[in-house]
Amino acid sequence: MINRSRISLLGFLLAASAARAQAKPRGLWQTNGTYINNATVVAADPYVRWDASTGSYWAYSTEGADDGGGAIKNDSKNVWAEDWWWAPECYYNEKTGWYFLFHAGRYLNSTKIAEYFKYPDFEEASKIGVAVSRSPAGPFASVADRPIDYYPFDPTYHDVNLLMSPPYLTPPATLAEGETAPFGTYIPSIDPNVFFEDDGSIWLFFSRNAYRNWVWSAPLGKYIEESNIYAVRLDDAWWHDPHARTPPPVNASLPGPTRKDGWVPVIAYATQPQVWEDAHVDDHAASAGTLKDRRWAEGSTTVKRHTSEGDAVYFLTYSANNYQSPDYGVGYAFATSVTGPYYKSGSNPVLSQDASRQFCSSQPAYTGSLPMASCRRLGLLHGPRVHRRLEREPERAFYPHHARPSPADDRCLYTARLFIEPDALYLGFGPDAGDLRLPSGVVPLTLAAKPVANGSSAGVREFEVTLKSATGAAFDLGSPLGRVRAEVVQGGGNVTARMANGSTLVVSGGSGAQVRLVYERARSNVTAPWLAVSQSRIGGDVEVVETT
Repeated sequence: MINRSRISLLGFLLAASAARAQAKPRGLWQTNGTYINNATVVAADPYVRWDASTGSYWAYSTEGADDGGGAIKNDSKNVWAEDWWWAPECYYNEKTGWYFLFHAGRYLNSTKIAEYFKYPDFEEASKIGVAVSRSPAGPFASVADRPIDYYPFDPTYHDVNLLMSPPYLTPPATLAEGETAPFGTYIPSIDPNVFFEDDGSIWLFFSRNAYRNWVWSAPLGKYIEESNIYAVRLDDAWWHDPHARTPPPVNASLPGPTRKDGWVPVIAYATQPQVWEDAHVDDHAASAGTLKDRRWAEGSTTVKRHTSEGDAVYFLTYSANNYQSPDYGVGYAFATSVTGPYYKSGSNPVLSQDASRQFCSSQPAYTGSLPMASCRRLGLLHGPRVHRRLEREPERAFYPHHARPSPADDRCLYTARLFIEPDALYLGFGPDAGDLRLPSGVVPLTLAAKPVANGSSAGVREFEVTLKSATGAAFDLGSPLGRVRAEVVQGGGNVTARMANGSTLVVSGGSGAQVRLVYERARSNVTAPWLAVSQSRIGGDVEVVETT
């Protein structure tokens, strides 16, 4: 077993939970509080969900693990994959109390590779697995010592790899030559994405890994290796199993048992070409033969909305181009059925690089290269994607994604406002730079301090400081996004007050002192980098978030 890629838990807390989505507003509160995307939280391929039991949002990602943490640890039960622990997504069944963590993984063992892909030297043998836990923090244990019981197969594909030699960089020069290759190949899969339909059916969206998918491009006169996005209906026994021991199979009514296909193409370049997805079709020549000519369509997310007339519209976001490239970005397509056909928006890409503000390589879900996946607890101010990487706030929706300040930087967690207009078949994003409004439902905030047991000594007293949102979720006061400022308002010149570790107030000097604590948020405004947060009921008095 290669010990270099595991799904892990990140314990870094952002500024504790915003508001959980509610059917109606919690109260007519308003605040001047803002948040910034400061690119300090490393988190590729983020998936964010709300957890009521812990009162927090949790983010799962492909990298950024804390030492010793783990959503899936090295000694977890039934660890099957040897590499490529990517793109985790977590779903919770309230009836059974189980959390299901879907993720990608790769086999390196030739015997296992041959079992799933026929050929022991099959290039990049990636599969999808599921692990379970009673806690959103894990550790998660794989349901079985193998990936999900699904063997997607493409019977119409000419397997041109059989005409090539490792490292499989140069495909046949002509279509005629490529069509001499035998038909059929098993499909390597990444980027799992589960959609729960209103009728109770459960659908798996996944990305066909680009490897072993050479597609002839007539305009370019050459083969391009592509990744596509497919969907297949799952049997639901795994979801309802009270013991969480059932591996998720494809619906039993579909062909099997060796091949369990049933997939339908959702996003493929050939069905609707868009020029913005062509950033890497000439990489082979540009890299002096070290890279492949490629196209990517990966990391999908599907959400369902209804028009003013009650008709369902499905919006699917996806990433295209290489995650290392400044041309990496997000597009979307729409459909009137969960299985499509999906039509790409003419305004794609809708989220992409912006060199003027140091923002590039954005993606909603999976990019695919770094080998560690992880889980991060967020008490967050940003809106998450829950059961489709999206959650509705009472009046606003938010879209977590990763991006990089520059092509050389790590991928970090960002959040942008999400706008969906079903009548117009429109999906778009608000800004994710600058001072952005906190989501509705965060306020009223409650700032408090209480003495620390055994925290007093000669002339020194310590207090535990807490800040909670309207839902009762605790903020991480060690986060760079917010801080508590302490000032002495009574006690004389020999009294000092300071914050230690963000959440401990240390008061030194005479007794009877009064200390005022004020909560401040970091701002992008360099001339006024901190702002005291105030809140009020609409029409009421404005009060700074403070305690004495």
